[in-house]
Amino acid sequence: MPDIVQNTLYLTTAGTYVARDHLTLQVEIPVYPPDLPPVSQTRENATDRRKVSIPIHHLESICVFGASTISPPALGLCWEHGVAVNFFSEFGRLHARMTGVADTSVMLRRVQFRAADDPARCAAIALQVIAGKIQNSRNSLLRAAREAKDGEHAARLNAVTDKLAEQIRSLPDHADLNSLRGVEGMASNLYFSVLDLCFKQQREDFLFGGRTRRPPRDRVNCLLSFLYALIRHDCVAALTAAGMDPFVRFLHVDRSNRPSLALDLMEEFRPWIADRLAITLVNRQQVGAGDFAVREGGAVEFTDPGRKRVIKAYQERKQEKLNHPLLDQNLRVSQMPFVQARVLARHLRGDIADYVPLVPK
Repeated sequence: MPDIVQNTLYLTTAGTYVARDHLTLQVEIPVYPPDLPPVSQTRENATDRRKVSIPIHHLESICVFGASTISPPALGLCWEHGVAVNFFSEFGRLHARMTGVADTSVMLRRVQFRAADDPARCAAIALQVIAGKIQNSRNSLLRAAREAKDGEHAARLNAVTDKLAEQIRSLPDHADLNSLRGVEGMASNLYFSVLDLCFKQQREDFLFGGRTRRPPRDRVNCLLSFLYALIRHDCVAALTAAGMDPFVRFLHVDRSNRPSLALDLMEEFRPWIADRLAITLVNRQQVGAGDFAVREGGAVEFTDPGRKRVIKAYQERKQEKLNHPLLDQNLRVSQMPFVQARVLARHLRGDIADYVPLVPK
């Protein structure tokens, strides 16, 4: 069965086909033998098929993982009703996002493009983004240090939080982008050097020696990369809804087919949404070694049940509420990227002097 969570349809079974029937999407999901390897999961090898009808007005977006097909009429129905269709790899990397003609403010985009071409404005926004990310990373490690039962682990965590505090204090008010990126890189290395101390359960199965990507080389990196992909999808949606181009950045380097502004926006969300959720899932044993598979060459990927478990946990996390310090309102976590996208838009328009990152208390 496909998963519909918070008005998002997740298609995680290879070979799924989506067609249109008037104002309804007809989803056909193949059923495979339990011992059939993922590489052989094609529609021809299915033993059965399940069909589900989903009215288009129930959806806000569709996330397709792996090799599935959406017919042109079904895509047309999505575009007509503002339902974005996002295509991910099996590892969770965003390949493409398809939407209809954007109903956004051309004036805001013109302001965004001019700001992106101004090195001083880029540096000013990047400074705030990096400061927010480092502070949220520090807060996450402080929490881990308070909960640590091993005195040596607590000491190491506290030592890194002190160094991260120094990194924040050392951020220059006027600096070029390369210098700021260097500070962000050093802070990330410090943070990830002790992230393994946050895992109290299943430590042998979830060894972590640092970030590896494309492909991830261990279970922790696989889990983190997948969660980052889900956050990136939400940030792309938030920026598009606010009227900005998610590909025109201030911090990250421009690359073809890379939503660089979404990567900017998600930096402040990584530590307290993705990383904390990964730690919780492992420590509560909600995911285990059996939820992952190792491919030839050492790449680690999710099994289908493992991927669905993480998606469910991520959506449940998004329904939790917390106080937004700038607005002083209790909002769902799912609303935070949209709020921050609008804060960035207000800064670009000149309504507020600086972009203010979200640092939950």
